[in-house]
Amino acid sequence: MAVTDEAIEKIKGMIVSGALRPGDRLPKESELAAELGLSRNSLREAVRALSLIRILDVRQGDGTYVTSLDPQLLLEAMSFVVDFHRDDTVLEFLAVRRILEPAATAMATAHISGRQLDELAGQLDKLGASPSVEELVACDLEFHRAIVRASGNSVLCSLLDGLSGPTTRARIWRGLTQEDAVSRTLHEHRAILGALRDRDAEAARSWATVHIASVEQWLRSTL
Repeated sequence: MAVTDEAIEKIKGMIVSGALRPGDRLPKESELAAELGLSRNSLREAVRALSLIRILDVRQGDGTYVTSLDPQLLLEAMSFVVDFHRDDTVLEFLAVRRILEPAATAMATAHISGRQLDELAGQLDKLGASPSVEELVACDLEFHRAIVRASGNSVLCSLLDGLSGPTTRARIWRGLTQEDAVSRTLHEHRAILGALRDRDAEAARSWATVHIASVEQWLRSTL
């Protein structure tokens, strides 16, 4: 087991045992590292990974908290990070996301407001042309979550929110190992945003499909 995965497993153990509950603040980094028998660097990497899938909430100047989600959902998400070697399951999550998210994106063309579109464009502009992989994946999660919320279907939103977390590590891996992954993702985000602005449901559906399928195809070719 990699050092970061071991750190994630130990944080998971604290939640399972009840030592950490949703909404709880984590002890200081030095104290937690000593308690878990980890280096501060490996603990920091684990916290970063868990914050990307919203299990932990890092608040600047305040501390790091366990997010106030249902405990079972937290444990399922963390298990997926630790057991990422089950690539067949990751592919299944991506396949379901590829089926549902383009439909939600198409639905959003009828409901998303000009203000919401401007906010999405602002997020992409702020990201710039050469973001880090972590910055890109964090923005990717927010970008898609905002669009799915705009579909107006709360059930679809909940389903896709649950599907997004388990594929986060695959998206980070792709960003680190595929040469043009960052530029392709930015291009596809812009294309989805353009289709939403045009209120073109079929174009939005198509670009969302291309966007999600590219991760799925990359993972299949990598295995």
